[in-house]
Amino acid sequence: MSSEQSPIYAVPTNIITGFLGAGKTSAILHLLKNKPRNERWAVLVNEFGEIGVDGRLFEGQYSNGEGVFIREVPGGCMCCAAGLPMQVALNQLLAKARPDRLLIEPTGLGHPKEVLQVLSAQHYQKVLSLNKTLTLVDARKLSDQRYRSHNTFNQQIAVADTIIGNKLDLIQDEDMTRLITYVKQHGQTHTQVLFSQHGEIPLSALQGSTTSYPLPLQHSHHKTEVKSLASQAVIPACGFIKAKNTEEGFSSVGWRFSPAKIFDRQKLFSFLASLQAERMKAVFITDAGAFGYNLTSDSLSEIKLDDCLESCIEMISVDQLDDSLQAQLLDCVVT
Repeated sequence: MSSEQSPIYAVPTNIITGFLGAGKTSAILHLLKNKPRNERWAVLVNEFGEIGVDGRLFEGQYSNGEGVFIREVPGGCMCCAAGLPMQVALNQLLAKARPDRLLIEPTGLGHPKEVLQVLSAQHYQKVLSLNKTLTLVDARKLSDQRYRSHNTFNQQIAVADTIIGNKLDLIQDEDMTRLITYVKQHGQTHTQVLFSQHGEIPLSALQGSTTSYPLPLQHSHHKTEVKSLASQAVIPACGFIKAKNTEEGFSSVGWRFSPAKIFDRQKLFSFLASLQAERMKAVFITDAGAFGYNLTSDSLSEIKLDDCLESCIEMISVDQLDDSLQAQLLDCVVT
């Protein structure tokens, strides 16, 4: 793929899916860290909320000069995200990156069957070579009926060539046994179950063709309206923009802040650590530099970023999030 004029052909492509908080972003960051230095990798990342944080987290740690190219599709399931269809984003990413491998991360509430259907369409049959689909699972969640009965969670199990039981350092032996049994009941006959911690997946897990397609379409939601996403809007004079989304039994709320707003790092960390949310991701420009934040039910992590063009945050919860969060966030701005 060294020639800009040569056609893009048979790019090895992996879908890396998993429910909220399973560790998809950590897994992709680990894979990027260990990719062959002479290869160009592209990542198409999809987010449930409209703000779009994952792409900024990746870009804050990797650059095109390192052979890593990122494109984001915010605003819900990438197959029907209004205003930025998956195919447009994918085509633009492939044209720019001309990658040696493509990783696709659907939102934790997205529908991997529909993503596979798009990727196996005639237009991409020569362009992409669909490799194994990986699904990350926090095996502890299998004890929660909300997960076992959630269509998306079960769809992620059903399409996987390999199930990664992540967070090995936190799960018990009975969790591992429960996951293996659940995959036998709900997965494909050939599906392999591996265990890892901190998303540390070997590159070898990406190799090999998927057997997860073609699949019948049973799209459970459709977005036909065309709307402008908050990730693309101009930030107004007040210095921030807010966006909400509700779907699949979850609600999200997020903000983008003008780069002129600098946050007090200590106050910000205390605020983020106090959040009661299923999931939170953020990048912030603070008085101590740029940082990325990742909150799960287990912990809040903070990583130093090389760069950050603006601050943004996205929270996801099964309940409506408190309207006071905006005031609490603004209280963390350095005056």
